[in-house]
Parts: sequence; C-alpha cells; structure tokens
Amino acid sequence: MNEQEFINELEKLNIILTEEQKEKLKIYQEFLLEYNEHTNLTAIKTKEEVYLKHFYDSITIVKIIDLNNQSLLDVGTGAGFPGLVLKIIFPDLKVTLLDSNNKKTTFLKKCIEKLKLKDIFVVNIRAEEFTSQKRETFDIVTSRAVAELRILLELNIPALKVGGYFIGMKGNIEEELKNAKNTIEKLYSNILEIKEFNLPKNEGFRTLIKIVKEKETEKKYPRPYDKIKKKSL
Repeated sequence: MNEQEFINELEKLNIILTEEQKEKLKIYQEFLLEYNEHTNLTAIKTKEEVYLKHFYDSITIVKIIDLNNQSLLDVGTGAGFPGLVLKIIFPDLKVTLLDSNNKKTTFLKKCIEKLKLKDIFVVNIRAEEFTSQKRETFDIVTSRAVAELRILLELNIPALKVGGYFIGMKGNIEEELKNAKNTIEKLYSNILEIKEFNLPKNEGFRTLIKIVKEKETEKKYPRPYDKIKKKSL
C-alpha cells in the first residue's frame, strides 16, 4: 500500500488527513525503517508494508470505537502500534505507550521528540506492574496482537475506569474467546461487540473486540505474569 492508497482507504473510514498529519506519518515511517536497520523493532522492511500493516492496521480501531479526547493506554506498544499512530490521527487523545522492551521505548521517545507531539507518554515497565499502579485510570486500553486474549484481559482491565473499554486487535480469536470466558466474568466485564474484516488487498484477516468494564477490579488482579500465563482465571 503506497501513501496515496493509504490516504484513499482512510477516507473510506471517514478520516481525512491534514498535510501536517501526512508529513508526521512520513517522518515516522522513515525514522522507523532507518532505526530498524540497527535495532530490531519490526519484521516489516518496506514503506508500503509500514503504511498497510502498521499505520492502516492501527487505525482500523475506529471501526469499533469513536476516538476523541479520551485517555488511552496501549499495552505492549512495540514501535508505537497502535498508540503512536492514533495520537497523530487524533491529536486530542491523551496517550500512554507501555512496553517492557527498553530498546523499543528508547525509539519511541526519540520518535515523539522528532514529531513534536504533546500529551503522549512512554513507560518502560512490565504491564502487570503498571496496571497495578494505575488502577481505574484510563478510558480506553488497547493491545494489538501482543498475547492471548485471556492474558491481555487480566493485564489490561485493571487499568480501565469503570465504564471504560478494552479494545483487542487480533487475528482469528474463536479459540481465544472460549478460553477467555471466565476471565471476562471474573473481571466484571462484558463483550459489547466483535467486528471481523480483511485488510485491503487481502493482506490479512482481523478481529476487533470491544469489552466494557462494569465494576471495579478486585485488588488481587492482575496476578504475577507467570501465574497469568500458566493458568486461566
């Protein structure tokens, strides 16, 4: 997907980019690929793949939730997907990018400085530590293809405000949904919507899942990561 094809596809999502946004995305793309030559950030190596599989894919979250002036936490953001892309597209968002990989958070800080963005924060800490510290804080928490759904939910739901939304960005989640059923119930949450679609040019199947938090999370969650991974709730 070249830049113009990317712009055309966003128009189908009712997103019209300003010249400033186009320029910021171009700078981001160029800096990502340049930095990736010496530090492993992504397996993607071309501009066309960045526009499709990182930028466009990140923005598809708008298929399931409206974004404007909320606080958003992106857990396991990697090189900034979807959180940094969403900040460029929706500048009123207050974004926190969380990743335990120091090399990736170092890149993010440099990229944000280069893009001159405000109200966006980078945190280098394990997810279960951060969400334990920031309970009931964010309007939206999202993760893109980071871990199994049941694991993501226990890591992410505690950081949501009551009435806030977890948005999972996944591939096929049929089996993961079965495994996450008890976790969703024990974290006092409820599935509101699931949306399935293909990326342009049949470049991949995607599933978005929208889960609302209905009550405060019990203090015993999240458990230590090794326990989360070993056994479902």
